[in-house]
Amino acid sequence: MRASDAERERVAESLRDAVAEGRLDMEEFEQRLEAAYKARTHGELEPLVRDLPAPGSVVAVGPAAPAARRTEDEVHWPSRIGHAPTSAGGFAFWSGFSRKGTWTVARRFTAFAMWGGGDIDLREARFEDRHTVLRLFTIMGGIGVTVPPELTVRVKGFGIMGGVDGGKASGDGTPGSPDVTIFAYALMGGIGVDRKLRKAQKERLRLEKQRETREKRERKELG
Repeated sequence: MRASDAERERVAESLRDAVAEGRLDMEEFEQRLEAAYKARTHGELEPLVRDLPAPGSVVAVGPAAPAARRTEDEVHWPSRIGHAPTSAGGFAFWSGFSRKGTWTVARRFTAFAMWGGGDIDLREARFEDRHTVLRLFTIMGGIGVTVPPELTVRVKGFGIMGGVDGGKASGDGTPGSPDVTIFAYALMGGIGVDRKLRKAQKERLRLEKQRETREKRERKELG
């Protein structure tokens, strides 16, 4: 049977509910969503939601299941440690550099910015070694580092006629996390380290809020 636009949209909505509840990670959600909009028949749509319960339902599980269940907010660190590095440093002079996405951090990473800036994002990064050192230097420039909440980070350093802001980012991550030490030195410039949610986590929170708003509206309409 040929699928209609309305049927494709219903499947897409089920997938959005599933990722909001943590039943799908963002990568699988995006793959299934793309397949749903490309589907032409019921046979192509049905497998996309076959393993998903109705939104909001509770599935009975054994006592050990909550601890063993993998949620969207968890990071599987073993799969992200031990890769060949794709970058061991960054350099900016009257310009800028950026390291973000699924790049691999060398165990010793050095960055320098003069009259320029750098952006280092570790939220989706992989690591050559569990113990990683970032050495950051800036002269009349700036370097920003973004780390996920699950990563163990230590920030050390100082600024001269400038500043190093990373004290709030220092702290332990989840079990198995890489241990990242950041040495930061700024001369008439600034280096900042911030903890921010990963893209998948932000998308999940957005979808959850969207679903809650929709449910409130539906309850209000029902009186």
